[in-house]
Amino acid sequence: MKRKLRMGMVGGGNDAFIGAVHRIAAFMDGKIELVCGAFSIDPQISKQSGEDLFVAPERVYLNYEEMIEKESLLPEGERMDFVTIVTPNFLHFAPAKLALEKGFDVVVEKPMTVSVEEAKELQETVERTGRTLCLTHTYSGYPMVKQAKAMVKEGHFGKIRKIVVEYPQGWLSRLTEREG
Repeated sequence: MKRKLRMGMVGGGNDAFIGAVHRIAAFMDGKIELVCGAFSIDPQISKQSGEDLFVAPERVYLNYEEMIEKESLLPEGERMDFVTIVTPNFLHFAPAKLALEKGFDVVVEKPMTVSVEEAKELQETVERTGRTLCLTHTYSGYPMVKQAKAMVKEGHFGKIRKIVVEYPQGWLSRLTEREG
């Protein structure tokens, strides 16, 4: 059996919502394992998150810079294969760029960046390094969403005239971009 892909995570600790969503999606097919993380800017939350997620204590880092640097120094067979960035929107760019420059592929929660200039700089970094940057889009890979799409296509619900969607989350009541 092939080994699992080793994932690192920036953000997504116990004090965050979206990290858990990404972990559920990543673990769904059993091909990815979480091996390291800088889960929060609060060291205690990061440490507790790592413990709760069964990450080895020495691979729970204080910040993304430390994580990316130390992981890049590990033997290739031990270090993370890619990093998932699930920080607040205004904090996507810097860890993504550093990870790419240190030779890691990157999965980043949308939006990729908060400016066109940063997005272009990441594109240039991808082209220069040859690494992969993956931008996630909500739920398109979830089995229930795929099943619902198939059921709609097969006509199980008749003609659909209206769809109502709710996504109530407390953090959506704040302009987080202003918190940076």
